[in-house]
Amino acid sequence: MVSLKLQKRLAASVMKCGKRKIWLDPNEINEISMANSRQAIRKLVKDGYVIRKPEALHSRARQRRRLIAKRKGRHSGYGKRQGSRNARMPEKILWIRRMRVLRRLLRRYREGKKIDKHLYHELYMKVKGNVFKNKRVLMEHIFKAKAEKLREKAEKEQGEMRRQKNRLMRERRTNRLEERRKALSGADKKADKPTKEAKTEKKADKDTKEAKPAKQAKGAKEAKTAKPAKEAKPAKEAKPAKEAKPAKEAKPAKVAKEAKPAKEAKAAASPAPAKEAKAAKPAKEAKPAKEAKAAGSPAPSKEAKPAKEAKPAKAAAPAAKAAKQAKAAGSPKPTKN
Repeated sequence: MVSLKLQKRLAASVMKCGKRKIWLDPNEINEISMANSRQAIRKLVKDGYVIRKPEALHSRARQRRRLIAKRKGRHSGYGKRQGSRNARMPEKILWIRRMRVLRRLLRRYREGKKIDKHLYHELYMKVKGNVFKNKRVLMEHIFKAKAEKLREKAEKEQGEMRRQKNRLMRERRTNRLEERRKALSGADKKADKPTKEAKTEKKADKDTKEAKPAKQAKGAKEAKTAKPAKEAKPAKEAKPAKEAKPAKEAKPAKVAKEAKPAKEAKAAASPAPAKEAKAAKPAKEAKPAKEAKAAGSPAPSKEAKPAKEAKPAKAAAPAAKAAKQAKAAGSPKPTKN
């Protein structure tokens, strides 16, 4: 068999590839062996007797299947791992990714007016402080914070309304109490007026009571100055005729009448209270007048009344006895003129 090393080398140089890529047609060996120049090799390539083999491809199918399985979590056990945890996935990279995600969310919420700048700043600092594990936790916290803020606002408004209502109730209550106090004070003033009048009346009564002893004292002084004989004149004029013997027996009554002024003077000298003066005015004082009528003497004049009023009850007793004796003696009753 003819060696075709020269032709293969020339074909590789002409086609710019390796010798292993050159294919020579085994049916045209005699013609190929006659070519000993590059020009002849080009004519053979043109005729199709010399061909460049296609490149052999490395299949990725098996590698693709393996990657799909690894994404599902296969082929990643302890035996397949090489390197520490932080070397395989650095914590810094995880932190950067999480911060970027959470800060991006906060920025979008602030731009969308879902949160105000105060809540944004508060949550930003919490994100920096590693409070939120992921975006879901941050969103839930935002929703709760907004709901809490609305609830606090509603409670504040309700509290303000309640305080205003209580304030109005207190004002109404104070007004009612003031009105009641005013009404009670007015009633007290009205009630005080009659009491004041009563006080003035009491004072007037006291003055009158104090003035009565003074008047009695004045009457006693007048009685002292007045002559008792002249006051007894009506009794003398009332003497009956000489035929009437009982007239002599009636002399004790005269003596009693004459003795009355001295007793009246004594009573006037000692200032007696108003009650004693009232007690000294019973109906018994009128007995001497009846005795005088029984004796046949005319009724005493009005001028003699002060003396009769000042008579004590003891002085009237002997006069009554004398009158009874006169009746027993059968003295004639005075005739009506």
